[in-house]
Amino acid sequence: MARAPLLQLTDITLTFGGAPLFSDVSLSLQPGERVALVGRNGSGKSTLMKVMAGLVEPDAGSRSVPAGVRVSYMDQHPDMSGFSTLGDFAAHGLPTGEEYRVEMAAEGLKFDPALPCATASGGERRRAALARLLAQAPDLMLLDEPTNHLDIEAVSWLEAQLKATRRAFVLISHDRMFLRELTRATIWLDRGILRRQDKGFGEFEAWRDRVWQDEDTARHKLDRKIRTEARWAVEGISARRRRNQGRVRALQALRAERAAQIARQGAAAMALDSGPKSGRKVIEAVGISKAYGENIILRDFSLKILRKDRVAFVGPNGVGKTTLLNLLMKRIEPDSGSVTHGTNLVPAVFDQSRAALDLDRSLWENLTGDAEMRVSGRSDQVMVRGQPRHVVGYLKDFLFDERQARAPVSALSGASGRGFCWRG
Repeated sequence: MARAPLLQLTDITLTFGGAPLFSDVSLSLQPGERVALVGRNGSGKSTLMKVMAGLVEPDAGSRSVPAGVRVSYMDQHPDMSGFSTLGDFAAHGLPTGEEYRVEMAAEGLKFDPALPCATASGGERRRAALARLLAQAPDLMLLDEPTNHLDIEAVSWLEAQLKATRRAFVLISHDRMFLRELTRATIWLDRGILRRQDKGFGEFEAWRDRVWQDEDTARHKLDRKIRTEARWAVEGISARRRRNQGRVRALQALRAERAAQIARQGAAAMALDSGPKSGRKVIEAVGISKAYGENIILRDFSLKILRKDRVAFVGPNGVGKTTLLNLLMKRIEPDSGSVTHGTNLVPAVFDQSRAALDLDRSLWENLTGDAEMRVSGRSDQVMVRGQPRHVVGYLKDFLFDERQARAPVSALSGASGRGFCWRG
């Protein structure tokens, strides 16, 4: 006997002031399923997941969840107003005596349940939101980028928990290994169309390439047919005008079909050109130490980075990786020791917290308002690797369109915002 689905979406359409983000989307999720939700940045994955959670109302279509089935969504920006500590927030709604579930999740995800919400960082708040979802153990978990702000040990802990659970879940993640290890089905949102394959993410790329190859073959056949019919229209229509109006209308329909096809988005053009010729030494730290009160970040640390070196800083959350990076970049001063930069060094920092961006201003305004990038006297051009570029043309290299260029940064998804921080 077939089991009733936990969640059913039928003919869902959603539009945000223009072309539909997706249309006629249907989806059924069964108990125990482990599903990867994949798609390009900006394709609508997070929005679709919010539709699944019942947090966004579609323009058309229906969402159905059987009585008694619990569906929970991990919010990337949890509202903790009314809660004094992260533990209070994470334990909300749990039956009396089951608060230990939060303690277990807090230990694995590495946050302090006693930490006041008012002083918690964005990463700590997200970890508390993830702990809340895991402690509730709903029938269907909707996880949007759950590994963000987790260190390597916490990611391993979360992976083990999801492997062991019998609950169904849908995952959005940029961690390819995480998706490969955990998923058994893949739903792919591509140019407003939702496709499903009952294989895990490890089989996604081969599937995607087959779909695209079939698409290219069909487009080539359609183009060839349009050329044949267009040639006939020019050469033979005058002698058979009345009899062949149907064929002319068919040609018009073919052209309309071809025009309606949405082109695939290319890859982002992220180029790293060399700066001025620098010396062999890039950065040298000698005996540096840094502490905040009794919290010692590092002591008597020395490091030499040479040209073409590739260095990884690893360690648990809160151990001081970002502080070390800021010390090496001379953004903060060490308590003792020295940091020297090589000759002609032109540093660039990718800030995943987007601290350098004004979230209330548009992408356009953020770029042209940057004194280091702005072309003097121009409000529509920026300097990119020594050459003037139009703002929209440069943003298209990173897969932003003109509409997004004029939208506030706060309206972007987390991944799109991080992509905008990558400026070279």
